Amino acid sequence: MNKKMIITMTLLFLSLFIIFSIDIQNVTTKVISPNNISKIKYNENIPPEWLDDGIFKEYYNSAYNKLMTMTLEEKIGQMLLVRYPEFNQTEILKKYKFAGYIFYAKDFENKTTAEVIEMTNNIQNISEIPLLTAVDEEGGKVVRISSNRSLTYEPFKSSSELYKLGGFEAIAADTIYKSYVLSTLGINLNLAPVVDVSTNSDDYIYERALQENTELTSTYAKTVIEASKGTGVSYTLKHFPGYGNNKDTHISISNDNRPYENILKNDLPPFVLGINAGAEAIMISHNIVDSIDSKNPASLSEKVNIFLRNDLNFTGIIMTDALEMSALNDIIDVNIKAIIAGNDLIITTDYERSFNEIKDAVNKGIIDENRINNSVFRILAWKYYKNLME
Repeated sequence: MNKKMIITMTLLFLSLFIIFSIDIQNVTTKVISPNNISKIKYNENIPPEWLDDGIFKEYYNSAYNKLMTMTLEEKIGQMLLVRYPEFNQTEILKKYKFAGYIFYAKDFENKTTAEVIEMTNNIQNISEIPLLTAVDEEGGKVVRISSNRSLTYEPFKSSSELYKLGGFEAIAADTIYKSYVLSTLGINLNLAPVVDVSTNSDDYIYERALQENTELTSTYAKTVIEASKGTGVSYTLKHFPGYGNNKDTHISISNDNRPYENILKNDLPPFVLGINAGAEAIMISHNIVDSIDSKNPASLSEKVNIFLRNDLNFTGIIMTDALEMSALNDIIDVNIKAIIAGNDLIITTDYERSFNEIKDAVNKGIIDENRINNSVFRILAWKYYKNLME
């Protein structure tokens, strides 16, 4: 038996073991048969435009009832996914009531499994609304948790390495095992997979991509989303509408001037298959995609959001990439533009600025509070769907 087969069989065995070890109470999704869909009786006060045949539809009544009890400040907090602060994490959380925290490698450095569990439990225990606890655990170049050998026996492999070792079976097995590790540590959201299509080693995103063509990358997106269901961890397709060969937006603004037909044919299929497989969240890039909106980064573009909602029929959570990335440095009122564009979750480190800018814009009538309500309604429905709320 060769090395490739041994690795594949090992991963498959681990996944099967984990699947049968997961308590049935941790299953996060419920299939609604076609006969039951028509029996959902929605609260008549829910705005009709908020209702759809979407992934979270079973939880719209619960979400609306909760929404109606919340203050403006609480609702704004629920739209912020915030980098875990270095100090006073629980005090800050009590004040701003964020949707959740994102953890980076430094937050896991030198910690044991027990210490990480204590960290995530501490913030969950003081939060009135259960938190999203997120990491970028892509594998390969981007590993937050598995960079600590006390938490995993080795760093998670990149998607391209896994595919070369064992194809989509290895990727599915890795997703299940990774989800088990994250869930055990109290992490319920992975800001992965990267489903950008890149086959050119000169592309910035190449190292983080599958490094295969559109068809195989689409199967990759579908495989990860399907494998993640029932694990207690949600996955996020990124970076919509596809990074292509664009520059690193951590460093500077990047213009994607490819023809629309090129993006439609080469970049969108992985997102379409991921959505059809039940993707709950999609992250928007900071690239300016000229063929869709030549004036705004995709993350701040209402046209991009509308395209994702209306053309691709995505009913889940739309989130920005981190707003502190250099691509947005020269843009004024970035938080306001992100909300007006239609994003549900804003990823930010400067939570005070984000919170205050959004609240001030609502009070001045620049942002309609109903725009806030719509996103918070969807975020709450997601949390019910994930069994974080009852």
